[in-house]
Amino acid sequence: MDVLTFIIIFALLAVVASLLFGLVSMGQGGRFDKKYGTGFMWARVGFQAGAVLLLLVALALRS
Repeated sequence: MDVLTFIIIFALLAVVASLLFGLVSMGQGGRFDKKYGTGFMWARVGFQAGAVLLLLVALALRS
């Protein structure tokens, strides 16, 4: 595996981690959720966008 593959795997793990943190935050509710819940979900959106871009780059380089 090359470096790009490891970066893509890291990006996908970041998506999963931010999603889980966001879901746990929303599940607990309270002050913590009000302070950080939306931030976790915005982080997930950013990580997802980055992962998709990296996948497109990998696809373009493979051709």
